[in-house]
Amino acid sequence: MRPLHRSDPSAVAGHRLLGRLGAGGMGVVYLARTPGGALAAVKVIRAEHAADPAFRERFRREARTAERITGRWAVRVLGADPEAREPWLATEYVPGPSLAETLALYGPLPEAAVRALGARLADALAALHAGGLVHRDVKPANVLLAVDGPRLIDFGIARAAGATALTATDAMIGTPGYLAPEQARAAGAGEVGPPADVFALGCVLAYVVGGERPFGTGTVAAVVYRTVHEEPELGAVPGSLRPLVAACLAKDPAARPTAEAVRDALGGTEGPVGELLPPGLPALIAERSARVLDLPVPEPTAVVPAPPPRGPSRRALLAGGSAALVVTAGALAARLSGLIGGTGSGAAGGTDGGVLGSTSATAGNLPTYTIGVQTDLSGPREADGRAQERGVRLAVERFNARPDRAFDLAVKVHDDAGDPARAARTAAAIGKDRAVLAVVGPTSPEVVAAAAETYQRNALVYASVATGVDVGVMPDIVGEPSYFEMRTPVEVLSLGFSTVTLARKLSRVAVVEDAAAGNIAWAMGTSMEDSLTGLGTTVSRHQVDAETDDFGPAARAVKASGAQGVLYAGLSPARAARCARALAAAGFTGICGAVESVLEPGFLSGAGAAAEGWYFGTSYVDPAVLTTPSAKEFTAAHRARWGTSAADPVERYAAEAYDVTLAIAETMRGVAANGLAVERGALTRRLRELTYEGVTKKYGFDASNGFLFRNQVYVHRVEAGRVRCLGHYEKAAEKEKEKRTRAS
Repeated sequence: MRPLHRSDPSAVAGHRLLGRLGAGGMGVVYLARTPGGALAAVKVIRAEHAADPAFRERFRREARTAERITGRWAVRVLGADPEAREPWLATEYVPGPSLAETLALYGPLPEAAVRALGARLADALAALHAGGLVHRDVKPANVLLAVDGPRLIDFGIARAAGATALTATDAMIGTPGYLAPEQARAAGAGEVGPPADVFALGCVLAYVVGGERPFGTGTVAAVVYRTVHEEPELGAVPGSLRPLVAACLAKDPAARPTAEAVRDALGGTEGPVGELLPPGLPALIAERSARVLDLPVPEPTAVVPAPPPRGPSRRALLAGGSAALVVTAGALAARLSGLIGGTGSGAAGGTDGGVLGSTSATAGNLPTYTIGVQTDLSGPREADGRAQERGVRLAVERFNARPDRAFDLAVKVHDDAGDPARAARTAAAIGKDRAVLAVVGPTSPEVVAAAAETYQRNALVYASVATGVDVGVMPDIVGEPSYFEMRTPVEVLSLGFSTVTLARKLSRVAVVEDAAAGNIAWAMGTSMEDSLTGLGTTVSRHQVDAETDDFGPAARAVKASGAQGVLYAGLSPARAARCARALAAAGFTGICGAVESVLEPGFLSGAGAAAEGWYFGTSYVDPAVLTTPSAKEFTAAHRARWGTSAADPVERYAAEAYDVTLAIAETMRGVAANGLAVERGALTRRLRELTYEGVTKKYGFDASNGFLFRNQVYVHRVEAGRVRCLGHYEKAAEKEKEKRTRAS
């Protein structure tokens, strides 16, 4: 839960607001106390959306649907007003974790627990179906765990079986991996009935008991194809459950059992639940319950008087759990329209997996918590690994110098040499070292893939600042609660170059999409096209096959297109250098750009003179160019501690590693202040709820486990063979506009 904003109301229809549970493009979900003192989740729709007659009609239908939802295992609806200026609806609040979070923290559940939970979910669906409704989005994220059993939530896309859709007729409704074949084919509403919910329940049962999704993972298209055309993989499902799960996953809806039959086959809803759950899970549920029960009433924000009574409350639903604002590079670039003419805002290598060095506490009786650094100190990215180590060490030293601290920090450093196999062995060793509560430092997606599962299994925070993972290639890793990618995603970094094109008022821009980069190349090209085309810039896209090193044809096509700027959409420094040389050979004289992954010594040496003037969007910034007191203090402390020259930039990722270490320390402080043990599981959970203002940027996460502050993109430029940081993209835009003004 996050604090209320100053613009939030203090109350909604007599519900006293306590904090924010989530926010999306359509509205905000608040934690509140009802007039009778019970806890409730209150969803409030923004007025601008409520002004749309079609949207308000959908909300009315949502409220009418909610009136028909009954059953013990579905969240109770407490009230709604679809006619208010800002429509709202309230449901009971369940403080326990979702089933998705439970799986991430504890892994597959015992069969007895799965039977108990599954029977109750089937009972919830049976009640729903008896009322003529279909949920259409049953998945682990939409199941909350209470001590007495699960609660099915998020009826935002539920509707009466056979009802006319208010969305596009070809829209695919549901979540890939859990939607039925008839949903995947975007079938008409009449074909998506109760059997679709039973299919989804079968997917949930298979995943919860076996730890593997029956139709695998990967891109949406791949999962949907397997759902429609291939048989499920049920090898991890115990034999005693496999026939039932297989029946639920029949391609033909008519061949699936009813929800009542599934409930009975699983043993019914009588008997215990809590004692069947993994050790520690009931305590987690109790901890969260106690936390919200003790919440103080915040100071008033915007005062909104309760409206006069409208008669009996109407039932509604809770859709806040799935309210997520997905921010893309294109959406961010759309903010840049003002830039066209307006003003902007302003150690040596060690043995395999061995501990290279440690910093320990010296303060007597204070407890000590250890942060691990697993990074490349002797491989291809040893400079970035060393920078991260130095940032962590400096943060620990400065934290331990605080006279008011309640504990000390220590550091253990491990060299994985950037090698995935070595990283896996190192992660296994760190996982067994119970003194280590968090780890910082991966330097490549391959290292993340090799180590993340081990850290997840050990509920150990694994924080990355120097590399990003392609969500299209490794969606499971990005979604793991223990993996914290504390940086702007790779696919957003092209914003750094689009900034420059807008500030310079370029009318034609080209994108060279390097297929060797996979989905990232296409994503960057699409982002540039979507964002710049809407602002009056013509964008052409030119593909280069992954099997060729010849960028000549693409470079000549760029020149022929009349482009004034070109983005290399790829990740390889060597291939970007070939692109730069090919553009120079073709006589292209416009501006060029790329993203962070390209900005390596190999690009500068490979491109030679052709690298001059290239712009790069990055997730890191040289704190020496920032003017804030904290940035100045960090820069001075880093240079003094490590003896670096004032003429050189601060090594990249040092400030980010420093920030992340102190963010972890702040999370530890919060856990201890609440009287809880500072241990791995608590730290993993609480860090996800933290918003931290660091030296260089903010850190925080949204409800979908994604990095929250995606507009934190910085720009670097090659000048006289050296890389110079221009600062945040808005500041870089200001500098470009000043150049344009002077030139005119």
